[in-house]
Order: sequence, then C-alpha cells, then structure tokens
Amino acid sequence: MSLRIGDEAPNFTAETTEGIINFHEYLGDDWGVFFSHPRDFTPVCTTELGEAARLKPEFDKRGVKIIGLSVDPSDAHHKWAEDIEETQGSKLNFPVIADHDKKVADLYDMIHPNASDTVTVRSVFVIGPDKKVKLTLTYPASTGRNFDEILRVIDSLQLTAKHSVATPVNWTDGDDVIIVPSVTDEQAKEKFPEGWKTLKPYLRLVKQPGK
Repeated sequence: MSLRIGDEAPNFTAETTEGIINFHEYLGDDWGVFFSHPRDFTPVCTTELGEAARLKPEFDKRGVKIIGLSVDPSDAHHKWAEDIEETQGSKLNFPVIADHDKKVADLYDMIHPNASDTVTVRSVFVIGPDKKVKLTLTYPASTGRNFDEILRVIDSLQLTAKHSVATPVNWTDGDDVIIVPSVTDEQAKEKFPEGWKTLKPYLRLVKQPGK
C-alpha cells in the first residue's frame, strides 16, 4: 500500500555511500527529502543527482536533509559518483542508499510493476520533523524532476508549519499568501496586525510573514 500524506515515514536501516544509516536518526529533527533513482549509470539520474548536489546549500539553509536511493550496490554508487562529478560539475555530497535487495523500495512502494518490476520510478517524499509524510511526487523513469519545484514546495510547507497560511497557485517565496479559513478575522488581527485584503470571506490575502 502506498504512503499517503500524513502517514509516518517508515523507518529502516540501510547501507549508503556514507555508511550504514538509520533513516529516522539520520533525519533527526530536520526536514527530509527522500528520492529514488531507477538505476546507476543512467543519463537522467546522473543529471538529477548532480543537480541535487549543486543545490545542497539551498536544502541546508532550509534545514532539509536529502537522501537518494538506487537498487544498485554501494560500490557501483561510488563509481557512478565519479561520472556525476565529471559530467555535472558537482560532487556527490549526500548519502545514496544501496537498495540491491529492494527492501526499502518495497517499503516505500517505489517499484511500479506495470512500469518496471526491476527498477524504481522517480519517487519523491518530503518528510517533516515529526517524521510524517508532507508531500509525495511520482515521475516516470524517463522524466527528470524539477528541483526548483521541490524547493518551492518545501518553502510553502515550512511557511504553513510556522504560520496559519496557505500558498496560492504558482506561489513563490515573497508572494502574498492566504490566511487559512480556520483562522477567524479576530484571530487574524492578532497574527497579521498590518491587515490583509479580503476578496471573499474565505479568500484573504496577506503579505508573506517575515518578508
């Protein structure tokens, strides 16, 4: 059964490029992005891992730990890392799980038999400090992921976690946000003393907190 938003992210212990890790211990009190790759030495995966490594400072400043997974063994990961650095210009700087027995992939429903019964699809899980799944994305093996979108969603999730707001369509950091309907006008006056714009009683726009 696939994981749903709000489910606890299953814990596991696995071999990675940075040694044996316990997943929940690795995340600690941070946010996490856990994403799978169909195979080592494949073109789309190579570009994705290079981009994730390049963007690691962006994840770091948001308090997000990233971790990848491939169904190949660890020695292949280390050899592949050389290709990633050579072709993408970024050195692998986060752990990649060696899931050769597919135990973790099965735990997270990363193998979709009608697509392939041997390799994973491109799954993405954003996990909160409470170890709950906050976002799931699933791409086919042929389509590389948009890491700018993953960062955008994390910005939205973290903003929601700190303030009683939601983010509208195509929102990016710095845009106006929405006061959630569960917050009354009286409560909103305390939270947003500078005021807001009411389009409808259920649609109240306010400047992004902290901006």
